[in-house]
Amino acid sequence: MSYYLSSESHLDPGPIYVRENGQLHMVNLALDGVRSSLQKPRPFRLFPKGFSVELCMNREDDTAQKEKTDHFIFTYTREGNLRYSAKSLFSLVLGFISDNVDHIDSLIGFPEQIAEKLFSAAEARQKFTEPGAGLRALQKFTEAYGSLVLCSLCLRNRYLVISEKLEEIKSFRELTCLDLSCCKLGDEHELLEHLTNEALSSVTQLHLKDNCLSDAGVRKMTAPVRVMKRGLENLTLLDLSCNPEITDAGIGYLFSFRKLNCLDISGTGLKDVKTIKHKLQTHIGLVHSKVPLKEFDHSNCKTEGWADQIVLQWERVIAEAVKPRETSKPRTAAQRFYGKQSRAEAPLKRPVADTHMNSSEKLQFYKEKAPDCHGPVLKHEAVSSQESKKSTKRPFEESETKQNNPSQPSKQKYVCLAVEDWDLLNSY
Repeated sequence: MSYYLSSESHLDPGPIYVRENGQLHMVNLALDGVRSSLQKPRPFRLFPKGFSVELCMNREDDTAQKEKTDHFIFTYTREGNLRYSAKSLFSLVLGFISDNVDHIDSLIGFPEQIAEKLFSAAEARQKFTEPGAGLRALQKFTEAYGSLVLCSLCLRNRYLVISEKLEEIKSFRELTCLDLSCCKLGDEHELLEHLTNEALSSVTQLHLKDNCLSDAGVRKMTAPVRVMKRGLENLTLLDLSCNPEITDAGIGYLFSFRKLNCLDISGTGLKDVKTIKHKLQTHIGLVHSKVPLKEFDHSNCKTEGWADQIVLQWERVIAEAVKPRETSKPRTAAQRFYGKQSRAEAPLKRPVADTHMNSSEKLQFYKEKAPDCHGPVLKHEAVSSQESKKSTKRPFEESETKQNNPSQPSKQKYVCLAVEDWDLLNSY
């Protein structure tokens, strides 16, 4: 720039025109040096010819370049020109906090409207997918907002997500619906023990279909409710179907769920089904349904909340990590040519085929509502009205026999604790 300014002693004013008698004439200056310069004017430049903004930005690192361009919003006009406008101070501060969201001390008392925007900004930057920082950031939001972050979680057939993101899943608080169907958890899984935590006492719908559970798992899950009256005490819907290891003894642990309205124990290892039906109706008022209940079709439980897209990001990242290698494609093509079916293309077998189960084999129970003369009558209530009338006579007859035979020992009103139950209580 200094080179072009010092090359001449004065600035070139450019050609001068004068209008005379309706015609335009150019006035030639008297200086010979200036006359030659007017014929071929040299353009005036503030920067050298090879200078560009991109070259200056390329000299710095990518983070500095991102900080410079992040402060502007670039848009194209209809003519194809690129224009930029400065971002607001709120958006700049929001972006800075979302980049460092894992370093926030607490969000308790922070406005929910701004917190939702902060959560969306951090989600757009994929901060919750980072191994360490993502867990810390998610815990800050769940501690402050609870059900707003996630009120319903569906992890059906997502056993890989559970194994990879177990700590993140355990950080969710105040869930009302949790679907863990077909995840093969087993009795000793850490997530099954987490269900008895006070953080999940708000769960009202729990789906544990096809999880390799046995009587030991049911006993462990119900121990806090049976003894200390905490844990899953607010449970209204429970799905334990397709767990063949659950027997008649395991169903007896479910009598502590006094608020239970719907229960599915189809595909379990029950031996005396008639006795189990009578006990469920006597202890917690559940009646066997003749028709399949719509509460167990897995359509109501969905992932809802601020973090619904985060669960999809976890699943996408894990799916890409376990994606089969491309080297197996030529082998599958050769098997197709020779008429052989590869093992990878074979149809996956379902863990438990319950689609062929008849409605009579389904053991689904519901709690009858109080009759209302002004309200409509449900279908499953009308079907089992006769059965409920027959069952109500049984307790009345038993009470009369007890009065006539006072020598019979009365049932104990206190709870008998086994040695295994005491071990569970000591673990808490």
